[in-house]
Amino acid sequence: MVFYAPSLVKVLSLGNATAMALYPVIITSLKQNPRNLIQHEKIHHKQQLELLILPFYIWYLIEFLYHFSKVRNRYQAYMSISFEKEAYDNENDKEYLNQRKRFNFWNYL
Repeated sequence: MVFYAPSLVKVLSLGNATAMALYPVIITSLKQNPRNLIQHEKIHHKQQLELLILPFYIWYLIEFLYHFSKVRNRYQAYMSISFEKEAYDNENDKEYLNQRKRFNFWNYL
């Protein structure tokens, strides 16, 4: 389920995202969402379920802080997160979610 909530996306992402996967919904700041954006967020839903939701967010934050401490750049730290690497690498593959192996984000660590 996709919700249009630009203010919420802005607050939760500190002004950096156009969409967010907060299981079981996707919130977006765009009225028209490209298919690959929704696919990207659905990949995050799979990751969240695999890690039983709350641990996903903890792991995400730890990875971000780890990478940020190394590069001192928010965007580079974000792009280094294993969950994001998997989602970006596969957001254009419409069959990915059907054939994705469980815990595939491990391959991006």
